[in-house]
Amino acid sequence: MTPAYPQKDALRAFVEHLKSVPQRIRETAFRTGPPTTDRTRSTFVFGNVFLHLHAVRTHRWSLRWSTTAGLGIMSVSAFLITLVTGVLLMFYYKPYPEAAYQSIKDIHFVVPTGRLIRNIHRWAANVMVVAVLLHMARAFYTAAYRRPREYNWLIGIGLLVVTLGLSFTGYLLPWDQLAYWAITIGANIAQSPREVTDALGITDYFDPGGLQRLILLGSDQVGAEALIRFYLLHVMLLPLALAALMGVHFWRIRKDGGMVRPAEADAILARQRHEETYPVFTEAPAKTYQLAAIVRGRTSNVGRGPENTVPSMPHLFYAELGVLMVTALACLALALVSDAPLKELANPSVPENPAKAPWYFLGLQEMVSFSAFMGGMGIPMIVLIGLGLIPYLDRETEGTGQWFGGPGGWPLVRLSAVIGLCVPVVLESFAIRFGWLREWFPKIPQLIVTAVNPGTLLTLAYVLFSIWCIKRYQSVRAGALGLFTCFLCGFIVLTIIGTHFRGPNWMFYWSPSDWPKH
Repeated sequence: MTPAYPQKDALRAFVEHLKSVPQRIRETAFRTGPPTTDRTRSTFVFGNVFLHLHAVRTHRWSLRWSTTAGLGIMSVSAFLITLVTGVLLMFYYKPYPEAAYQSIKDIHFVVPTGRLIRNIHRWAANVMVVAVLLHMARAFYTAAYRRPREYNWLIGIGLLVVTLGLSFTGYLLPWDQLAYWAITIGANIAQSPREVTDALGITDYFDPGGLQRLILLGSDQVGAEALIRFYLLHVMLLPLALAALMGVHFWRIRKDGGMVRPAEADAILARQRHEETYPVFTEAPAKTYQLAAIVRGRTSNVGRGPENTVPSMPHLFYAELGVLMVTALACLALALVSDAPLKELANPSVPENPAKAPWYFLGLQEMVSFSAFMGGMGIPMIVLIGLGLIPYLDRETEGTGQWFGGPGGWPLVRLSAVIGLCVPVVLESFAIRFGWLREWFPKIPQLIVTAVNPGTLLTLAYVLFSIWCIKRYQSVRAGALGLFTCFLCGFIVLTIIGTHFRGPNWMFYWSPSDWPKH
């Protein structure tokens, strides 16, 4: 065979190709070049494995700060920060009891920047929990769960549960006194169905509580099996589940027509003066087509044009990067002023007093002090089921996309907040001052204590108020507004009581300075 070109020319071509390698890598990685027109911006979104979950264009209403407050992106940003810092911590952490505590001490005191990375990891995890809770509240108060977004609301509930699971499983890894006894409390809550099965005398035959504890710990006590199980859940299974749910969540936002907005959003934007950053179309079409497409269907985008929208690149992506930077800055600032806690090495023979769960479970722990089953399992399951049913029971359309939209509106939410704050304060004050059924009647059957306690009475009061709201406003949405607001306020009150006013033996104290001195 005769070569296509002389050997000298082949060598020259090789050198030229070698010189052009960086440029070719850039061209093959970014095929469209700088996104300067609507067409190249659209192609930039379509061709990126991460960005293609976004729509090509974003409605201006979705970019308003008052629409979302950036809470969804803040949740994702906090997750990414915990992911990166968690991987860095894994280089030094050893997940077995004999070395776990010492490896955390090495990270905290020996490894360069180890304390800072651990502090950032801890604060980013807390920021993520807060952001997810607030994001769910935002979605509820703007009725973002309504058709066609019902299923995505369920995905959001799943994300909340996995987020709490991620934070809880990471709590044991330091293997100090704080972690050991907090997980012991969690294991006891998992075992709480025994309160009912023991009272019925069927635990020997039917023991779901014991099974849940065994699945959680891998043993009958917190030990090496529990640590490796929590470590595997924390670094692999739950992050994978969270990433999968997040992908579905983002994809459904796009397929459901983007962020929820009121029907009059375009008219409101038209009345507001704003500078047009990009026109609807920024370049003349290269081709024209005379065949019109007739679209038939019920999807959210049928009948909508590109008016009042801007290209997602750069507007939406710049906003997301801004939220990411603010979240990272907040985590860094908190990490510089507050260290992640590290107590003495875990000692099963020396219980913490008071032994407290993570702050986001302290409301449950407060209810558990009256009834382990209802406080730890029954009421949380009722709340989760109620949250999941909301979009399928509220089929109204009034107020969709508006803060506190629907019958009653802000006045109803304000009244619900007062009820939601006052009822738990009254019940807790009474129970703390006068005790409860077990103190009054020592021989009372346990099933009665399980059924009648401050937690169940609080739930009943909230449900009755919700029914009153439905009748008063003739609206399921009004009942949902009242119930959700009450439970949110009750969670805040019980969390504050469990955090600041419960001391040794779970007794009430106005201040830690009043605790008994050893």
